[in-house]
Amino acid sequence: MNCPIHNSTENKLIVFDMDSTLIDAETIDELARAAGVVSKVEEITKRAMYGDLDFEQALAERVRLLKGLPLETALDAVNQINLMPGAAELVLYVKNRGYKTAMISGGFTIAAERVGKTLGIDFVVSNELLVEDGCLTGEVVGPVTQSDSKAKVFEELARLYNVRPEQCVVVGDGANDACIFEVAGFSIAFNPKPILREYADVVITIKDLRAVIPVLESLSYQFCNQAQHVDIEHY
Repeated sequence: MNCPIHNSTENKLIVFDMDSTLIDAETIDELARAAGVVSKVEEITKRAMYGDLDFEQALAERVRLLKGLPLETALDAVNQINLMPGAAELVLYVKNRGYKTAMISGGFTIAAERVGKTLGIDFVVSNELLVEDGCLTGEVVGPVTQSDSKAKVFEELARLYNVRPEQCVVVGDGANDACIFEVAGFSIAFNPKPILREYADVVITIKDLRAVIPVLESLSYQFCNQAQHVDIEHY
């Protein structure tokens, strides 16, 4: 663990995943539900998030199944997705503590832009579903389409905000978050897939992001020097 310096006056950066972290759903699954292909997409999602399928391949295969879905229907589906309980409170807390906030998602702009605006996230990075004649084409483009994309974006954001990786906290749930868990100062796995647990400093299995707040409050030099892998569970 490369522990962040939380008692300094320097800028700090906290990076969130979106799907099943800041929002209480997987965007691709909700789009698939609207397209009538949810069972096929969920199976691919499961294999990818557990690390059994390459992220890039899984993303392309899932998006291909959405071909022909009207954009209006897609927007209706994603606009019904709720924020994760505690998301607004957590983002407000970290902003008040001087953190810059970012969301790096392998999901899509049609959801990410709304979520980022609603929560007041400083920097949002996600992929774009291509549209032609008012319908999804089954293609996706963007900066988070490969298995190591999040790490590359994370490094760019750190440079942008003039912070070191050890000054950064990351919060996520899936296999494609492992690449940033490895380099960030402190990593929090939120209701994670099993493969991510081994990369996390703290594992939270309470479905409420407010559970992250006491973890952040505990981060200090003493905590960093003594911390071991911790599970915070709901009983």
